[in-house]
Amino acid sequence: MKLRDYKAVITAGGIGTRLLPFSKEIPKEMFPIFASDENGSMRLKPLVQAIFEQLHSVGLRSFYFVVGRGKRAIEDHFSPDPRFLRYLESKGKLPSSLSEFYEKIRSSNIVFLNQPEPLGFGDAVLMGRPLIDEDFMVLAGDTLVLSNENCHFTRLAEAHEKSEASATILLQKVSNPTKYGVVEGTEIGEGVLRVKHAVEKPENPRSNWAIMPVYIFKSDIFEALSKTALGRNGELQLTDAIERLVAMGERVIGVKLKTDELRLDLGSPETIIEALKLSMIRGDTKLKLESTNAFENKSFTSPIDADDLDDLETPELTPLVSNRRKKIHV
Repeated sequence: MKLRDYKAVITAGGIGTRLLPFSKEIPKEMFPIFASDENGSMRLKPLVQAIFEQLHSVGLRSFYFVVGRGKRAIEDHFSPDPRFLRYLESKGKLPSSLSEFYEKIRSSNIVFLNQPEPLGFGDAVLMGRPLIDEDFMVLAGDTLVLSNENCHFTRLAEAHEKSEASATILLQKVSNPTKYGVVEGTEIGEGVLRVKHAVEKPENPRSNWAIMPVYIFKSDIFEALSKTALGRNGELQLTDAIERLVAMGERVIGVKLKTDELRLDLGSPETIIEALKLSMIRGDTKLKLESTNAFENKSFTSPIDADDLDDLETPELTPLVSNRRKKIHV
């Protein structure tokens, strides 16, 4: 299965409690990051748009957005507005970034799935069960991973196919894994683990390998989710379902992020500050961060020192870079 053949489930149904009161009516997935256009101009883009454009750039064209109450702003943003474009054009103020975004939407098949209650990441993924019967990708709408030419997607898909895995997950080594889903495993190749255990936010983590919210699953994850009891915070945890797959003897693979690859997380005030700082770093359009040693082994879960940024050459980020649009209540 080629990367472009995957469907993508992007979850955006959470309340964003750590960002209240601002996130009461504005979804955290619509919070901005800086990105540069092909002409070098800096723009503010909603994080969920940047995720969509990343996936579009590697060939994906089928997208399922899981949204809940108060997330209408996401649907509106992904609805091309020709009248608005004509108005901007008449004023000579039409940015190419907006028209290009609309072209990406028109070339895609976008479906909105309504999650009536925010019952957890696992519950959001389970919303796709009636519509997906093949391998698919899952991404959280509040986290963006930056890599050269978005190669982390390629590595994930290649490991998934090579290992014939039931689940393949992106991992990052972090200093404080208690805030994440955490895996234990054995190395089976360069940058690849065979996962033996997965635990959601353990009090006493047995490794520093944290799950990043980028996954590829076979459709049997739906069966695992349907048989998984509610876990931490009374929610259906995707990590618990991954552990169920492991217990069933299914092959679960972890692919490590490289030290020159960055994670932008808009889940808390502190990480929003970090994401804005990181996304402002300028340079060439190939995102040449491999030479910036200041970022090595950063987990980006605590504020970055200004000195970390001062030492960098200011390279410019790669541009973060449907016809049919449906909303389905399931």
